[in-house]
Amino acid sequence: MTSTMYRVTNPATGEVAEEFATNTDSEILAALDRSATAFTEWGRTPVAERAAILTRVSEIYAERAEELAEVIRLEMGKSVPEGKGEVQLSSMIYKYFADNAEAFMADEPLRGPKDATAMIRRKPVGSLLGIMPWNFPYYQVARFAAPNLALGNTILLKHAPQCPRSAAIMEEIFIDAGLPEGAYINIYASNEQVAEIILPDPRNHGVSLTGSERAGAAVAAEAGKNLKKVVLELGGSDPYILLDSADVKASARTFFRTRMGNTGQACNSPKRMIVMDDLYDDFVSSITEEAKKSTPADPSEEGSRLSPLSSVAAADRFVEQVQDTVSQGATLLAGGKRYDGGGAYVEPVVLTDVKKGMRGYYEELFGPAVIVYRVSSEEEAVELANDTPFGLGAAVFSGDIERAERVGSQIDSGMVFLNAPEGSREFLPFGGVKRSGVGRELGPLAMDEFVNKQLVYKQH
Repeated sequence: MTSTMYRVTNPATGEVAEEFATNTDSEILAALDRSATAFTEWGRTPVAERAAILTRVSEIYAERAEELAEVIRLEMGKSVPEGKGEVQLSSMIYKYFADNAEAFMADEPLRGPKDATAMIRRKPVGSLLGIMPWNFPYYQVARFAAPNLALGNTILLKHAPQCPRSAAIMEEIFIDAGLPEGAYINIYASNEQVAEIILPDPRNHGVSLTGSERAGAAVAAEAGKNLKKVVLELGGSDPYILLDSADVKASARTFFRTRMGNTGQACNSPKRMIVMDDLYDDFVSSITEEAKKSTPADPSEEGSRLSPLSSVAAADRFVEQVQDTVSQGATLLAGGKRYDGGGAYVEPVVLTDVKKGMRGYYEELFGPAVIVYRVSSEEEAVELANDTPFGLGAAVFSGDIERAERVGSQIDSGMVFLNAPEGSREFLPFGGVKRSGVGRELGPLAMDEFVNKQLVYKQH
């Protein structure tokens, strides 16, 4: 019998609430067979019928928002208000692809000779594997599942080991909405089962992973060995450039609020604040004040902003990164250690004087850390923004929109936000370049990933 690795551990207290057994190898093979069998029917189901089911999925998420938010509060420590927001966004994602599936899958005519007709026809490819992280348990699945179910693909979903309850509930929601049996299957699989059973199996036609660089590289290597397509959404060290501001204190509050979303545990969270020299001192003073005002809060409280990190191990790793960076010469202006009283709470961190060679310069700090850099020109700001192995997103702020556009156009990233904090919406394509991954999710580009763009040529 395979040992249990999927468990619900409350990060606010460290208490284990529930355990789930990992699937056996025979159960994984049976799931592959059910998924492939379901594809033969689901892939031929009219798009309008598939869309109607996704519409119902959207409605169920909205109806069960309170319950769903409470589940992830217990699993990974997300505050209930933020959890409700995640459920709402997930609902909007399913509705978006339900509403747009037929338009996104419409045949695309090609120009050609007068005596012939050519077009691109979009067709599903088969059963897919999704490997999802703990930081946005519902939203991350929605980004993958909604467009691919709309296309007619079927899905095996391996969630993070600390999110087994929400993983099971999502499968229940699809069934309740009318999805055929086998079209979406939750599996409690081990990493070894992914590498040794699922990816080599010809019934699997691709894999989408959101997670760390290390996990992405490992999955991509196995997928490549088996000639399977991948979509990877990995880490980020996104720059947030402040070129000018009529109210530096307000700019600092906006940045801090953005950075602290999900307690800093988001790939596209703005992790590097790049501030022009004439604003720097006031900005650092204001952001430090904001950090010191933050105190731990029970994730169930309305308005709570400083929830625990996802686990004690995550908190320990975060504190170690910060302490190593300070020992290498960075200046610590706030935070830097765990709160007393148990759980995975950490003090919000403000770091300055972080330079090349220090751990915090290139590594992603996945928690409530603000790193502020001083620059004296647009050119220096762009150079610093691009000096990272990542390339997920960026934000540029200026009272002169042309100036913001000029700087933003020079940043190497998959997404650029001008005079707006980075965010995620159902209609905005999401993805990065460099070590932040490959492929796009959300928006119209999401349905161009796991699809057969079949050429149809007719000679008249």
